[in-house]
Amino acid sequence: MKELLIVGVGVMGRPYLDAAARLGLKVSAVESAAAYDNRPTDLGVTYHRVDGEAEESWNQGVAEALAASVPDGVLAFAEPHVLAGALAQDRLGLPGPSLHAAVISRNKALQRTGFSAHGVPQPEFFLASDVGRAREWMLDRLPVVVKPLSESGSSGVELVLDAAAVPELIARRSAEGTVLVEQAVLGPEFSWEALVRDGEVLFENFTAKETTPPPYFVELCHRIGHRFEDGETADQVNALTRGVLGAIGMRTGLVHLEFRLGPDGPALMEIAVRTPGDYLGEAVGLTYGFDLYEAVIRLALGLPLDGLLNADPVRYAATWFPTVEPGRISRIEGVEEALAHPAVVRVRLRKQVGDVVGPLTSSSARLGHVLVDAASPEEREEALEHVRKHLRVSVD
Repeated sequence: MKELLIVGVGVMGRPYLDAAARLGLKVSAVESAAAYDNRPTDLGVTYHRVDGEAEESWNQGVAEALAASVPDGVLAFAEPHVLAGALAQDRLGLPGPSLHAAVISRNKALQRTGFSAHGVPQPEFFLASDVGRAREWMLDRLPVVVKPLSESGSSGVELVLDAAAVPELIARRSAEGTVLVEQAVLGPEFSWEALVRDGEVLFENFTAKETTPPPYFVELCHRIGHRFEDGETADQVNALTRGVLGAIGMRTGLVHLEFRLGPDGPALMEIAVRTPGDYLGEAVGLTYGFDLYEAVIRLALGLPLDGLLNADPVRYAATWFPTVEPGRISRIEGVEEALAHPAVVRVRLRKQVGDVVGPLTSSSARLGHVLVDAASPEEREEALEHVRKHLRVSVD
């Protein structure tokens, strides 16, 4: 019986446990203290608890798991788990994205400074030890985007449109430390989800995104199975994705890459070598008719993927995130009406009546999500409109 070590599970990683059970694997998992208390106990998983919140704490949990049992494969779930997982993969000689790819993926500055030499199209950038040192650079290149180096979920990403906003930004973020400042690429945003083995792309999907208006770009909707109809654009996007894989030294695993289509073509925003958030893994699986989580496990264990993958969509899924103005939630209506649509899979809200909703500055501040699974792009749009019409959240 093969053994799989999963670094981080939480809620969105539960499909990995289900897929591993179907494959008859022995599973151990490194889990945070918060998720450990709510861990599923019905699948025979051996858990190793991590009490610290720092990224390095996950490495301690992985080391303890490896001391207890040596797995046949290691799978890192989300951003804080990537380096600990890659260190274990590298040490044991197991399939993985490569230690180089993992390190690069966890630092946006390393991406920008390294990709320049590989000809990857990306925004002009300035790496500043504090945001005040980028003052003149920003004023010469407005609009610009200010980013932290290692966050995810749009946290800390902020657009600066005009010179009047620069002094306030510097005063507010001067204690933050090193930041990346980029010339803004104004255009639609997309992501690329790909399965890669030994550097070869086995499967790929494009996701079209909707985000909040500036300055924070919080993602509000993902439409899976996008196609670039213009041949020149499709060729440029293909060159971008393959160029990034080569630049990071990607070997094996799941890739999540984000880019924008600007006036000069596609430009890279960032690259990650882990499972995408926002339930994209589930939505991709629904769209292409196979279990993406099982495919990722098979890659981690060096197992064949014969007959599992589909290149073209068989359905059209989307995830949508309702939003409201800041305040205290006084009423939630229309959940049952939204679920009545045959293409609506679920409506899951993290906030309830009485909870306080803050400003929408990152993904963690969203209310919850809706998953749609439709037979056609047209039905998908009709289902999304149905949910927007009926699901109502009121705040005081």
